[in-house]
Amino acid sequence: MTALPDIAPGPAAPVAERSTARARSERIYQTLRDRICLLDYPPGARLSEELLAAEFAISRTPLRKVLARLEAEGLIGSVHGVGTLVTDVDVEELAQVYRLRMELAPLVGKLDPIPRTAADLDRIRAMIAECDAIAVAGDARAFLRLNMAFVQELNQLTGNLALREICERLYIQVARVVLKMMPELGLAAEFRAFRQEMVEVLAAAEIGDWDAIGHIRRAHISMSFTRMLENARARARSEGADAEP
Repeated sequence: MTALPDIAPGPAAPVAERSTARARSERIYQTLRDRICLLDYPPGARLSEELLAAEFAISRTPLRKVLARLEAEGLIGSVHGVGTLVTDVDVEELAQVYRLRMELAPLVGKLDPIPRTAADLDRIRAMIAECDAIAVAGDARAFLRLNMAFVQELNQLTGNLALREICERLYIQVARVVLKMMPELGLAAEFRAFRQEMVEVLAAAEIGDWDAIGHIRRAHISMSFTRMLENARARARSEGADAEP
């Protein structure tokens, strides 16, 4: 048998270069994810690879990796002959996601909890103050941005990276539902509920009751979903009544 010639491996990319590429990819992912969650890209919007590659000054290969990640999270989908479209969201269809989030929430305070520092608590206090400010302005987009930041803060409570990752992924799948339904839910009511959650979490964190934080989070996820479900069903009944002859 003829021996195959040895093939020397090609030069590996420098560590700094790989790190920069990962950071750039993460930055693009977060930008596109936020645009989808904030409805800058509404459901049904087509994402052009050519335009996005030009905007971020990258080739299509790394861009497609970002888009594949967004597709795996259910935020976009590929339609043959059409392209990449932003998916729509429906409360009824996301019921399983909400139920899973409720089951996982208590684990954040149980699995490898990371004690909060004075700086951590100060960030939550600053978020409460920011919530008060944007409630006066009635800014729904600012509300969702703050909500996303608070959820990330809560996810830092657990040192279990797998749990942290899945909690964030599930949250991203449902975040835009809040903004989409805000006219029916009522911005003032959502601000009050969100502020109450932050106050309760802060009180538990101040005494180091990590278990309580997980259960507080579970309760507020449940209440949020119940409000959305009731409003979605009320809207369906109203539309059905309007359609009757």
